[in-house]
This record gives sequence, C-alpha cells and structure tokens, in this order.
Amino acid sequence: VKPMTPRCSVPKAVPVGKSASLHCYENEGFPKSTYSWYRNSEPLSPDSKSSTKSHNSSYTLNPATGTLVFHAVHKGDTGRYSCIATNDAGFAKCEEQEMEV
Repeated sequence: VKPMTPRCSVPKAVPVGKSASLHCYENEGFPKSTYSWYRNSEPLSPDSKSSTKSHNSSYTLNPATGTLVFHAVHKGDTGRYSCIATNDAGFAKCEEQEMEV
C-alpha cells in the first residue's frame, strides 16, 4: 500500500545553539515507510558526519521513525524542510515548512 502524505512537524523558530526536533509520520503505507528529509529540496544525508553539505550541522536522522534532531542549530540550518515517506509501493511528500534559526 502506497504511503499517504506524511504529517510533518517543523518548529517555526529555534534559537541558535538550541536543539530542534522535526517529525515526519504516516501509518497507511505497507510495508512500513522509511523517511528521508530535505532542506531547500536538497536531500539530508542520514549521517551528518559524512555529508559535505552539512559539515557544520550536527543532527541525527532516523529513517525508520522519521525523526530529525538537530543537537545545536546554527544559522545555516535555516531553510524549508520537507519529508518523503517511501515504501515498495511508492512515496508521498509533506508540504515544505520553514524553520528559522
């Protein structure tokens, strides 16, 4: 079963240096969806250490739960975030939401 549009929660504004949690979830898809996050339409690597684009960023992305946690945000984390839920039957994307740091 193709995933339905996931529910995404993105904080509107986060003070520099604070942590931020972004959530993405849908429960219609079968098999269970895996989740990927995008900032300004660029995919976020599941591992912030290996990504060149986000070398200043420290975040943890859990593809199984759809949770993206920034441990300490900085100005460069500002942007439009969206999430895609994917399974064998297809994928669905939530609306982009702005997070300001």
